[in-house]
Amino acid sequence: MPSNLPAAAELLTALRAGDVTSLELTDEAIARIERDDEVLNAICVTDFDRARTTAREADQARARGEDRPLLGIPVTVKESYNIAGLPTTWGVPRYRDFVPTEDAVPVSRLKAAGAVVLGKTNVPLGLQDIQTFNELYGTTTNPWDHTRTSGGSSGGSAAALAAGFGALSIGSDLAGSLRTPAHFCGIYAHKPTLGLVAHRGMAFPAAPALPADLDLAVVGPMARTARDLTLLLDVMAGPDPLTFGKAYHLALPPARHERLSDFRVLVLDEHPLIPTGAAVRAGVHRVAAALTDNGARVERHSALLPDLAEAATLYMQLLISGAVARFPVESLKRPDEDDQSLDAVRLRAMAFSHHDWLEADNRRELHRHGWRQLFTEFDAVVCPITPTPAFPHDHHPNPMERRIDIDGVDYPYFDQLVWAGLATMPGLPATAIPAGRSHEGLPVGVQLIGPMFEDRTPLRLAELLEQRIGGFEAPR
Repeated sequence: MPSNLPAAAELLTALRAGDVTSLELTDEAIARIERDDEVLNAICVTDFDRARTTAREADQARARGEDRPLLGIPVTVKESYNIAGLPTTWGVPRYRDFVPTEDAVPVSRLKAAGAVVLGKTNVPLGLQDIQTFNELYGTTTNPWDHTRTSGGSSGGSAAALAAGFGALSIGSDLAGSLRTPAHFCGIYAHKPTLGLVAHRGMAFPAAPALPADLDLAVVGPMARTARDLTLLLDVMAGPDPLTFGKAYHLALPPARHERLSDFRVLVLDEHPLIPTGAAVRAGVHRVAAALTDNGARVERHSALLPDLAEAATLYMQLLISGAVARFPVESLKRPDEDDQSLDAVRLRAMAFSHHDWLEADNRRELHRHGWRQLFTEFDAVVCPITPTPAFPHDHHPNPMERRIDIDGVDYPYFDQLVWAGLATMPGLPATAIPAGRSHEGLPVGVQLIGPMFEDRTPLRLAELLEQRIGGFEAPR
C-alpha cells in the first residue's frame, strides 16, 4: 500500500495551483484500484469511463476559471446510495439488476460540488452487519490485516480510503456503520446529528426514494483527515429540497472553541454492560493524555451523564424494533422474564407494540434532555467506538450465535454496539478519529461525541487532536 496519500484539501490546493489535473488524479486512483483491490475487494461497482469524462470536464471548468468545493476530487460512494446508471443492491441477490435512474440527494450534492465518482463500495447484506460481505460481491478485507474485517456497514468505503482509492467517501450510520469501519481501518468519519444531512435516495433497492424522516439512521462523510470531514460535511449537509428545504436554510453554529486548552471534555472508557479491551482503552487514554497535556479540562466522571445501561437498553429496543417492523414475530423465542441481558432485550424488542415503542421513545427524550444538561458543563465526550480493534472474519449464518472476543473472553456479538449506540440513540454528532495502534499493529479509533446540531465542535476537536497525536497512516 502507498505510504503517502494526500488529503482532499491538499489535492484541491494542487489543482488550484495547476500542479496536477483531475484526470491525472483520477487515472492514478483507478490504477491503484486495479492494482490493489483484488485482495481488498472494497470497490464492488466501478464507473471508470464516466469518472474520466467527469475529470476532463472538471479540468476544462477549472481552465475557465471555475472553482467548486470538490472540483476534480476523486471519491467513492457506498453501494447503498442510488447513482443513476449503476446498480443498487444492498448486497441482496434478487436486486442484482436494479439500476436507479436518479441520484441520491447526497450524491447529487457531491457531483454539484465537482467530485469525480470512481464507483461504489461494498456493503454487508442489507447493511445489517458489523462486517462487510455478501453473496453478490464477496468479502471486503481489512487493509491492515486481510484475515480481519474492515467493519460494516460502510466497510468498503473505509477500506477504499485506507488504500488510497479516492480521497473521500460517503457512508451511513445506524449502528456505528461510519464509525466502526473508520476505527477498524484507521481513518476518520463523522456521524452527523440526526436529520442534518438529507438522505433521500439512500433507499432499499426498488423502494421509492422518499424524503421520509429516519429514526436513528444518518448519512455522512468519511476521509483521511479531520479537515476533510468538515469539507465533505459542508457539501452534504442541509435539508431535503422537497420538504424542510422549502422553508429552512442550514446555519450550523461555529465550534465552541478554537484552542485545545479551552475544551472541557468528559472521558469514558468503561461501560457497565461490556468490558473495554486493553488496546481500545489505551487509545482512549492516549487521547485523554493529549487533552490534558495541552491544557484542556478533562474529567472522568459526571453526575450529569445519562445512565449508560439504560441508554444501551433503549438503543437496542429502538434499533431492533425498527429493523424487524415488517417481519412476522409469531415464532420468536421469548426470554425469561428475569433475563436482563442485551440478548433478551433484543428478543423482546422484536415483538414491540407501537405502545412499547412510544414508551421507549419517551425515555429517549429524557436522555436527550440529560445530554443537553451535560453539554452545559462539557463540550465533548471521548469514548470507545467498539471494545476491540478489527476482529477476524466471522461469517456464521446466524449473527445472534456469533461471539466477540475481548481480551480472551467471549461476549454476545451485538453487545459491542453499545458504544456506537451511545451517540446514535439520542441523535448526537460523533466524530471517529485514529488514536494509535494495538500491539498487533491494528488501528484503534475513538469517538468524540458533541452537542446536538453543534457538529463543528467535535470536528474541530478532531482537527486539534490530529495535530497533537497524529492521524491517518497508510497500511504498509
